[in-house]
Amino acid sequence: MSITVSTGREKAQVMNVEEIRRALLRIAHEILEHNHKHINDLVLVGVKSRGDILAHRIAENLERIEQIEVDVGAIDVTLYRDDINLHETQIQVNTTDIPFDITDKRVILVDEVLYTGRTVRAAMDALMDFGRPAAIQLATLIDRGHRELPIASDYVGKNVPTSRKEFVRVRLSEEGGVDSAIIYERESE
Repeated sequence: MSITVSTGREKAQVMNVEEIRRALLRIAHEILEHNHKHINDLVLVGVKSRGDILAHRIAENLERIEQIEVDVGAIDVTLYRDDINLHETQIQVNTTDIPFDITDKRVILVDEVLYTGRTVRAAMDALMDFGRPAAIQLATLIDRGHRELPIASDYVGKNVPTSRKEFVRVRLSEEGGVDSAIIYERESE
């Protein structure tokens, strides 16, 4: 999803390149362990705009570990959000790319940060427009708490307690930077 993120003061780096690499490798192992009987029914769908990148990295890990190819797609949840009219910033809708059938598949939904759960709820609603999966599991690089909906991640790279005045920004090398996850404190309004 592409909503302009507010700016803030950098507080702390919570993950670096190596920590992100290890977390995604561990998530791939956990996915395989949890789905060993359904390995041929796995697909990954990343929530734009960083979950899709992480989904591709997890798929690469699955291929290296188990020599299996897993279909990877990307979903934009902008139009499925329940807060779309609450933002004063300009909302940009991205494309969804799920070039495979998800019906009866075990969909691993991938997002970079789990916060209130609203993005995940929107992603699940959006997925249902593409078929009826056998199961949906959630993989997140960072879980920062403060859930507003009863949603929990099945696979978590790192739990990072934050206050509501803070936000976590994940940067990835595919976007022209260096892999990192940083906590920022929102600027006073």
